Amino acid sequence: MCRHLSFIGFILLLLWAAGCKKDLLQLQKVQQLNGNTTHRLNRIGFITDSICFIGGGVQFEQATVLQSKDGGYTWTASNYPDAGKAMYGMGISPFGGLYMCGVDGTVLHTGDTGKSWQVSRIDDWQHYVGGSFVTPDTGVFVYTVLQRLSAITQVDANFKIISQDTFGFGLNDIFMVNASTGYVVGYGAVMKTTDFRHTWVFQDVDGDNFTSMDIHGGEIWMCGAAGGIFHTTDGGTHWERLRNGNDLSLPRYMLRDLVFKDKLHGWAVGDKGVLIHTIDGGRHWMEYDRFTTSALRSIAICANGDLLVAGEEGALYRITP
Repeated sequence: MCRHLSFIGFILLLLWAAGCKKDLLQLQKVQQLNGNTTHRLNRIGFITDSICFIGGGVQFEQATVLQSKDGGYTWTASNYPDAGKAMYGMGISPFGGLYMCGVDGTVLHTGDTGKSWQVSRIDDWQHYVGGSFVTPDTGVFVYTVLQRLSAITQVDANFKIISQDTFGFGLNDIFMVNASTGYVVGYGAVMKTTDFRHTWVFQDVDGDNFTSMDIHGGEIWMCGAAGGIFHTTDGGTHWERLRNGNDLSLPRYMLRDLVFKDKLHGWAVGDKGVLIHTIDGGRHWMEYDRFTTSALRSIAICANGDLLVAGEEGALYRITP
């Protein structure tokens, strides 16, 4: 009987593997770009169609800031101050400023598309993973401590702390839509504010360690480190899990970031070089043949529709899907 069940299990495994193989996609073009670094690259952000930045570095030793002025084709090291700490988060303000944050409360920021940079410090010296300024005089940032403790921190124009809400779980990033509305994602929790300076309300969604969002008005897609994909059409009042990362019949992914071109077409990246794609709004995902084994931590769409992906060991690729 046990032998019979084992044989059935083996056949089911073969069928599952064959089904996964059918879903493998081929990319039209993969170009490895030269960023002249082997440091970890954590975040990509476009300020304009042509000007783009990537932040990363070595945790307690060095910040790495790469800049492209031609839409992501070529990259050089931006002329930024020696921050001495890696940059983990990135935010672009409504008025064009770009903010990178990282270890020991360090913030690198520019208000003139990278022509000049300043280095500042949030004075609690925590490990900040996301944030930006939503008005010229008020910023909001998040830190995490080993996924066990975190805070949402409001600062003034001099990066002095105005207020701080602490939580007993990790936070991974913050996404401000405007001066009043925003979201934070973390370990088993998503919170939303509509009054910015006052309250953060838990959303009715769980089941993953949420890592990233892509926001299109009230329609939002979100991914998690367990491989889940979640979706809302009403700004978070109701969430639907489109992909269950704990479903043993599905490939196991550790997802770090995602981006959608429109209501149907999206991409997500994660550990071990995974890049997946949907053409039905996130209900079904197909994997591309892997072109790297490095963890991919960030993805962005270029003006011409190409994808930029970046990650561990200086991994930086331009992709025509």
